[in-house]
Amino acid sequence: MKKIYAMAALLCSGFVWGQQQNSAFSLQQAIEYAVKNSPNIQNAELEEKLAIYRKNEITGLGLPQISGSADFKDYIEIPTSLFPISAFNPMAPADAYQAVKFGLKYNATAGVNASQLLFSSDYIFGLKASKQFVGLSKISTRRAKDELVAQVSKAYYNVLVNRERLKLLDINAEKLNKTLTDLKAYNTQGLVEQIDVERIEVASNNLSIEKEKVKELLGVGENLLKFQMGYKISDPIALSDSLNLGAEVGQELSTTNNDITKRSDYQLLKAQENLLNIDVKRLKWGYLPTLAAYGSYQLNTQRPTPNIFESDKNNAAKQWYKIALIGVTLNLNIFDGMQRHYKIQQAKVTAMKTTNTIKNIEMAAQFESSTAAITYNNALKTLKISKRSLELAQHVYEVAQKKLQQGVGSNLELVTAESSLRETEVNYYNVVYDVLVARIDYLKATGTLVK
Repeated sequence: MKKIYAMAALLCSGFVWGQQQNSAFSLQQAIEYAVKNSPNIQNAELEEKLAIYRKNEITGLGLPQISGSADFKDYIEIPTSLFPISAFNPMAPADAYQAVKFGLKYNATAGVNASQLLFSSDYIFGLKASKQFVGLSKISTRRAKDELVAQVSKAYYNVLVNRERLKLLDINAEKLNKTLTDLKAYNTQGLVEQIDVERIEVASNNLSIEKEKVKELLGVGENLLKFQMGYKISDPIALSDSLNLGAEVGQELSTTNNDITKRSDYQLLKAQENLLNIDVKRLKWGYLPTLAAYGSYQLNTQRPTPNIFESDKNNAAKQWYKIALIGVTLNLNIFDGMQRHYKIQQAKVTAMKTTNTIKNIEMAAQFESSTAAITYNNALKTLKISKRSLELAQHVYEVAQKKLQQGVGSNLELVTAESSLRETEVNYYNVVYDVLVARIDYLKATGTLVK
């Protein structure tokens, strides 16, 4: 997150609004807190774990599969078999049969089965796809962090801007209230008219209303920041950075030659494209046979009584008999009604759609980055003009105030200067916020907001 941390460095530490809290957040700390506590980021990281577990599950399909079993049967009725009587008595009719019950009442079997997949194209490409999916889930997490960092940064800057606006309004209110107090005293002495006092009082009331509006915006902005950070809304929050624009903010941004490969949404689509291409290959290789080996080892016994663990070498009905086998299974798809062929065609079309989407995002990314750069550069130029206008408005207000105090100015002139100053301050801080937001949008559009 080097880029966004560099932006945080533009805000000099040391300014804490209001009473010092136990912990004050710089922009960098606010971002780190948000990344740690955001439910969206936590879910994205859990998706990464799920992808890893899924990959391990698929890997396990290629390892030996071993299972054990035990079976006990109590034949309430022993199965009956029919035998032709002629097999034992040549004189018997050919269609004469004898019903005979074979076997004993109790049967038990215990054994171990093992199998090993020797070759399967589905397994090979499934393993490749699972590895790609792990990478895709990591890109998704980075994309979620991109969004979160942008949201937290904008909310943080919004609070700083409104706090600075409120700070200036307090200063202006203090000056205007002093002027109002002086004019009331002059009115008592008969030096100024009542209407002069009332004009300044109206201006003071308007300034108080403006302060309340900014306080309300500040409260909403702080709650938004807490929400984006995953911070408890009811708890107070302190910010340790101040709104000092550094030298880096004064540099214009390039509108061309942006590396789209750094964007998380582009990387996400490329990962999806790779997955789709793997799926096409998997379907093509599906025409190859699947080969697996297996083996089984069992012990079987038949008893007239349920005591299956009794052993006697001299009694055939009290022994366990071995059954063992090994084998190989070859499955070959000879003809499936052209189903796989059309599955391949569908997979190819889906992959082509993703390729076209990638082309579209390449153009969109270039447009977004160049638009963000132009917006930033224009806002930067406007900021210089607004800063100069603010300096002039402050100077005009101070001169009007001094002239009024010296008795050579008019209260109307002061009211006009105060109104112009308030408007200029609003414009200035709006432009400051626009510059900071435009830079965030540019870094996000160029894929350099989060490292």
